[in-house]
Formats: sequence, C-alpha cells, structure tokens
Amino acid sequence: MFPPAPNTEKPLISTRIDQVLLTLNDVWQFVLRFFREVLLPPYEGREIIRQCYDVGVRSLPLISLTGFITGIVFTNQSRPSLAQFGATSWLPSLIAIALVRALAPLVTALIAAGRVGSNIGAELGSMRVTEQIDAMEVSATNPFKFLVVSRVLATTLMIPTLMVYTVAVGMVGSYLNISANEATSFRTFIEEVFGAITFLDIFSSVIKSFVFGFTIGMVGCYKGYNSSKGTEGVGKAANASVVTSMFLIFIEELLSLQIVNALRSV
Repeated sequence: MFPPAPNTEKPLISTRIDQVLLTLNDVWQFVLRFFREVLLPPYEGREIIRQCYDVGVRSLPLISLTGFITGIVFTNQSRPSLAQFGATSWLPSLIAIALVRALAPLVTALIAAGRVGSNIGAELGSMRVTEQIDAMEVSATNPFKFLVVSRVLATTLMIPTLMVYTVAVGMVGSYLNISANEATSFRTFIEEVFGAITFLDIFSSVIKSFVFGFTIGMVGCYKGYNSSKGTEGVGKAANASVVTSMFLIFIEELLSLQIVNALRSV
C-alpha cells in the first residue's frame, strides 16, 4: 500500500483571493498607464473630439427626456409633503438643492454608464477579439493612447457638461409644473432657485461628475480592452462595464456625500 499523495491543490478561498489581488493589480497598472500616456505626445486631438461628440451630443436626447421627467416627477412627489405644512412656496428651493446636489450628477452618470459604458466595452471588446488591437500594435500605432486615452478623456470632460445640462432641463420641467399649479412667475422661480444653492453645492457636483465620468470611461475601456473568449467575451465586457460602473458610482456618491457634509459642518 502506497501512502496517499499529498493534496497540492490550493484551497478555493485562497485561489479566489489571489484572483482578486491579481485583478486589482491589473486595474492599478491600467490606470497608471493611462496617466503616463495622457501626458506624452502624440496627442490624438481629432479622436478626442470625435469621442466627445459621441459621448455628449449623441446622449442629449436621452438626457433631455430623463432630466425633464426627473424635474416634473420630483416636483409632484415633493408637493404633498410641503403642502401639509403650507410650504409649497419652498418647492423651487427644494428642487434646486435636490437637482444640483444629488439628482443631476447621479442621473446623468447612470444614464451615461448604461449608454456610453456599454458602448465602449462592446466596441473595444470586439476590436480585441477580432485582433484589431493586435494589428495596431504591429503597425507601430499605440492602441492604448488612441482607443483608451481618448475615450476616458471624453467621458471625463463631457459628463460634467451633461450634468449642467440635466440641471437646466430639470429646472425647466419643475418650473412648468410649479407655474401650472402655484402660478409662480419665472422671475420668482429663478430668484428662489439661485438663492437656495451655494458655491459648495455647484463645486462639489462638478468635481463629482468629473470622477463619475473618469470611472465610466476607465471601467468601460478596461473591460473591453482586456476581453476574451470571442463574441461571448464582448457581451460580458459590455455587461460588466455597466454593472461595475454603476456600482462604483454609488460608492463614490456615498463617499462624496460624507466629504461634502464634513465641509459644510466646518
């Protein structure tokens, strides 16, 4: 009788931990490579402009509809609560604070994660599995700068712009609703809106939108650039881009809320 062979297989939990750590290291190296490449020439200005158009202009119809409906719905939802205290005149201030501080950045980022993030993941994933990225490397072209840097810069720059547009469209929807129900003049509405928001509200929302945009672009590019397993990998890259981006956006929203609240209490 021979003694049983020793079990050389690593425990399942240890294997999972190793995989997570390796993935985190790959993500870290990917992010570091972006910051190295973004500062070095050549600069793909034409491709960046094209990606900004795709991220910004082509998202306007969906953002317009979503922002307009958000303003109307939140106004309708807030009116009964304020009416109990006879404070419906506070509606413009409430809507302004809600849109600028939370709703506009979050709604814009989630819409962009669904539309732009999935598009980036699927596009780069299909280029990877069809070996187009490998062909660019062979032809002495830097695919990372052309494909990744341009898309991440586009999302980082355009998400704050779309956020400001969402605020404006949401205010229009809210004003139409308030004007129809409370007969509030446009001048009074604008005065109450700008009287309610502060510089910290605007600054924090813009910075938060930059972070959201960077997250959407980076996640979509990482998932697509490193996809595999043919067409199945393309679908997984697009799906993972959306899910991971949304998860990170909620985490960043929570962290930014704690930071801004701490600054307000100073």
